[in-house]
Amino acid sequence: QVQLVESGGGLVQAGGSLRLSCAASGRTFSSYPMGWFRQAPGKERTFVGYISVSGAITYYADSVRGRFTISRDNDVKNTMYLQMNSLKPEDTAVYYCAAQARVGSYFEGGSYDYWGQGTQVTVSL
Repeated sequence: QVQLVESGGGLVQAGGSLRLSCAASGRTFSSYPMGWFRQAPGKERTFVGYISVSGAITYYADSVRGRFTISRDNDVKNTMYLQMNSLKPEDTAVYYCAAQARVGSYFEGGSYDYWGQGTQVTVSL
Protein backbone atom coordinates (compact mmCIF):
# COMPACT_ATOMS: atom_id res chain seq x y z
CA GLN A 1 0.00 0.00 0.00
CA VAL A 2 1.12 3.56 -0.61
CA GLN A 3 -0.06 6.90 0.75
CA LEU A 4 0.05 9.96 -1.47
CA VAL A 5 0.19 13.63 -0.54
CA GLU A 6 0.00 16.42 -3.13
CA SER A 7 1.42 19.89 -2.66
CA GLY A 8 2.39 22.93 -4.69
CA GLY A 9 -1.00 24.21 -5.72
CA GLY A 10 -1.94 27.86 -5.52
CA LEU A 11 -3.09 30.95 -7.37
CA VAL A 12 -1.22 31.97 -10.50
CA GLN A 13 -1.87 34.34 -13.38
CA ALA A 14 -2.51 33.06 -16.86
CA GLY A 15 0.76 32.30 -18.61
CA GLY A 16 2.48 31.46 -15.36
CA SER A 17 3.89 28.21 -14.03
CA LEU A 18 3.45 25.90 -11.07
CA ARG A 19 5.06 22.65 -10.06
CA LEU A 20 2.96 20.12 -8.19
CA SER A 21 4.50 17.39 -6.10
CA CYS A 22 3.09 14.04 -5.06
CA ALA A 23 5.01 12.56 -2.17
CA ALA A 24 4.59 8.84 -1.54
CA SER A 25 5.12 6.95 1.66
CA GLY A 26 6.37 3.40 1.73
CA ARG A 27 9.14 1.62 -0.08
CA THR A 28 7.03 0.45 -3.01
CA PHE A 29 6.58 3.79 -4.77
CA SER A 30 8.98 2.78 -7.51
CA SER A 31 6.81 -0.19 -8.43
CA TYR A 32 3.69 1.85 -9.27
CA PRO A 33 2.81 3.53 -12.52
CA MET A 34 1.42 6.93 -11.59
CA GLY A 35 -1.06 9.39 -12.93
CA TRP A 36 -2.33 12.93 -12.52
CA PHE A 37 -6.01 13.79 -12.75
CA ARG A 38 -7.96 16.97 -12.20
CA GLN A 39 -11.50 17.98 -11.37
CA ALA A 40 -12.88 21.40 -12.16
CA PRO A 41 -15.90 22.77 -10.27
CA GLY A 42 -19.08 21.11 -11.42
CA LYS A 43 -17.25 18.77 -13.78
CA GLU A 44 -16.09 15.18 -13.73
CA ARG A 45 -12.55 14.16 -12.93
CA THR A 46 -10.39 13.97 -16.05
CA PHE A 47 -7.05 12.48 -16.97
CA VAL A 48 -4.05 14.82 -17.13
CA GLY A 49 -1.03 12.59 -17.54
CA TYR A 50 0.67 9.27 -16.80
CA ILE A 51 4.20 8.12 -16.08
CA SER A 52 5.52 4.59 -16.15
CA VAL A 53 7.43 2.94 -13.33
CA SER A 54 10.82 3.88 -14.76
CA GLY A 55 9.70 7.27 -16.00
CA ALA A 56 10.63 6.40 -19.55
CA ILE A 57 7.05 6.47 -20.81
CA THR A 58 4.65 9.37 -20.38
CA TYR A 59 1.24 10.15 -21.80
CA TYR A 60 -0.69 13.40 -21.66
CA ALA A 61 -4.17 14.64 -22.30
CA ASP A 62 -4.44 16.65 -25.51
CA SER A 63 -5.37 19.74 -23.52
CA VAL A 64 -2.04 19.83 -21.65
CA ARG A 65 0.42 18.21 -24.04
CA GLY A 66 3.35 20.52 -24.70
CA ARG A 67 2.62 22.60 -21.59
CA PHE A 68 2.75 20.04 -18.76
CA THR A 69 5.56 17.62 -17.94
CA ILE A 70 5.46 14.68 -15.56
CA SER A 71 8.55 13.30 -13.89
CA ARG A 72 9.37 11.13 -10.89
CA ASP A 73 12.17 10.53 -8.41
CA ASN A 74 12.21 6.89 -7.40
CA ASP A 75 15.60 6.90 -5.71
CA VAL A 76 15.69 9.63 -3.11
CA LYS A 77 12.45 11.50 -2.72
CA ASN A 78 9.76 8.96 -3.67
CA THR A 79 7.98 11.83 -5.38
CA MET A 80 6.22 12.48 -8.65
CA TYR A 81 6.06 15.94 -10.15
CA LEU A 82 3.81 17.84 -12.53
CA GLN A 83 5.47 20.88 -14.08
CA MET A 84 2.77 23.12 -15.47
CA ASN A 85 3.74 25.95 -17.82
CA SER A 86 1.72 28.43 -19.86
CA LEU A 87 -1.21 27.98 -17.52
CA LYS A 88 -4.68 28.92 -18.69
CA PRO A 89 -7.83 29.73 -16.71
CA GLU A 90 -9.31 26.45 -17.93
CA ASP A 91 -6.56 24.61 -16.04
CA THR A 92 -8.24 25.69 -12.80
CA ALA A 93 -9.11 22.53 -10.87
CA VAL A 94 -8.25 20.33 -7.95
CA TYR A 95 -5.33 18.16 -9.03
CA TYR A 96 -4.97 14.61 -7.78
CA CYS A 97 -2.15 12.12 -8.06
CA ALA A 98 -2.84 8.42 -8.15
CA ALA A 99 -0.98 5.12 -8.13
CA GLN A 100 -1.84 2.10 -10.23
CA ALA A 101 -1.39 -1.20 -8.39
CA ARG A 102 -2.81 -3.40 -11.15
CA VAL A 103 -2.78 -3.49 -14.90
CA GLY A 104 -5.34 -1.18 -16.41
CA SER A 105 -6.02 1.76 -18.62
CA TYR A 106 -3.66 4.63 -17.95
CA PHE A 107 -6.27 7.30 -18.66
CA GLU A 108 -9.20 5.95 -16.62
CA GLY A 109 -9.39 6.90 -12.99
CA GLY A 110 -11.05 3.62 -12.13
CA SER A 111 -7.79 1.84 -12.97
CA TYR A 112 -5.96 3.57 -10.13
CA ASP A 113 -5.97 2.19 -6.62
CA TYR A 114 -4.48 4.87 -4.39
CA TRP A 115 -5.26 8.58 -4.44
CA GLY A 116 -4.02 11.71 -2.75
CA GLN A 117 -6.28 14.31 -1.19
CA GLY A 118 -5.81 16.83 -3.99
CA THR A 119 -4.33 20.30 -4.30
CA GLN A 120 -6.14 23.35 -5.66
CA VAL A 121 -4.78 25.16 -8.70
CA THR A 122 -6.41 28.44 -9.65
CA VAL A 123 -5.39 30.34 -12.78
CA SER A 124 -6.60 33.93 -13.05
CA LEU A 125 -6.80 36.15 -16.11
